[in-house]
Amino acid sequence: MAKIIGGITTSHIPAIGRAITLNLQETPYWKPFFDGYPPIRQWLSEKKPDVVVLFYNDHGLEFFLNKKPTFSIGVAPQYISDDEGWGIATIPPVTGETELSWHICNTLVEDEFDITICQEMKVDHGLTIPLQLMWPGNTYGHIKVIPVCINCEQHPMPSLKRCFNLGRSIAKAIETFDKDLNVVVFGTGGMSHQLDGQRAGFINKPFDLMCMNKIVNEPEDLFQYSVRDLVEQAGAQGPELNMWMGMRGVLNGKVTELHRNYHIPISNTGAGTMLLENK
Repeated sequence: MAKIIGGITTSHIPAIGRAITLNLQETPYWKPFFDGYPPIRQWLSEKKPDVVVLFYNDHGLEFFLNKKPTFSIGVAPQYISDDEGWGIATIPPVTGETELSWHICNTLVEDEFDITICQEMKVDHGLTIPLQLMWPGNTYGHIKVIPVCINCEQHPMPSLKRCFNLGRSIAKAIETFDKDLNVVVFGTGGMSHQLDGQRAGFINKPFDLMCMNKIVNEPEDLFQYSVRDLVEQAGAQGPELNMWMGMRGVLNGKVTELHRNYHIPISNTGAGTMLLENK
């Protein structure tokens, strides 16, 4: 049967992709951020996952404001990097995992989640930047990816509890899939940031660190925060915490935190990175 081996959180801001393209990893501005990834890369090298279930949000490429599903999942054999700009270089196609993707979709519908199933899907920096961070030099070709896209742009947005429960249903699907696969789960985005308006540049470090602490063994404590609360506490883009909660829902009740890094500011964003191993 398929096995969930762990979860990883990471920022996916487009400035990271530009820094990679320009080889800025060792510059004073970027080094504290990129220094957070070698321990995770080492863990991935040792564990050799077969599949990544990757929670992210689309930034207007595949889903614009006129059509914005709450939850969507890719079931395609391949995903093309077709970003919306920011000076990010186009990277090689991402390989999909069709059988497990369809099994997850069937399970979610049985569990009364209304999802959009995408047999074709363009992906932007929300999905590609995490892959570049974990496998430098675009060496992710051996990994199969299942994109799980959550609406974090157009209100109304799903609650943290709803996204956590989405993860629990995905976990059930993975654990009942009859192939021997090692699956790692990525929760991407955030943390606190606001890109426009009167609070542009807003970062709330205490709130970010509290969320990182809670996500380990008390994720249900975060259910108390509504989407409005997240906007107030973590900026207009703060609801990207939903992807972290989806990831955490896939893991078992207890996890072991193996690594974390937090650095601000990175492109006016609080960037948190964590490695959680499933018990």
